[in-house]
Amino acid sequence: MFHLLDVIGTMAFAISGVLTALNKKLDPFGVFIIAFVTAVGGGTLRDVLIGRTPVGWMQDLTYVYMISLGFFTALIFRKKLDRLRKSLFLFDTIGLGVFTLIGLEKGIEIGLHPIICIALGTMTACFGGVIRDILCNEIPIIFRREIYATICIIGGIVFFALKYFNLNNDVLYLVTSSVIITIRLMAVKFKWYLPTVGKV
Repeated sequence: MFHLLDVIGTMAFAISGVLTALNKKLDPFGVFIIAFVTAVGGGTLRDVLIGRTPVGWMQDLTYVYMISLGFFTALIFRKKLDRLRKSLFLFDTIGLGVFTLIGLEKGIEIGLHPIICIALGTMTACFGGVIRDILCNEIPIIFRREIYATICIIGGIVFFALKYFNLNNDVLYLVTSSVIITIRLMAVKFKWYLPTVGKV
């Protein structure tokens, strides 16, 4: 289940990157680069910080294949996607839920404190999108009023709360990712925002 979620998250974020790049009218190479950094940017930063090198995608070509598949899938079906904004949001949300879990598990594997694991999960889920938005000349979502990184933190808390009850890992992964995705969908639907900091 964990590997399956990893593959799904990689492809989802790659498609998210493609859709963003298409909106910016980049050339095919530019689109692929945006897809690539969106999919593995957060995981690469995480692996470097915990000393796991070479980083994950360099050791397993499955990631490169899934990014390439996401790239071609999004290009081929881009005209059939009803609204690019909604499609981008959907794939970004799926990636958010899945990659938070991956970061949490990587931290647990090397025995880090739950707080640090939650930080790794948030970083894994968000920083690919940060790199994507910066390269596409956008203010990253994580720095706007939208509830984004906060949802990853909530998901991490839910994960460790459920883990305390020794639930089956598959159930644990599904519930945690579902909580993250559901909160993200509800936040957008009901326009939940974090307050902004006013001028000094």
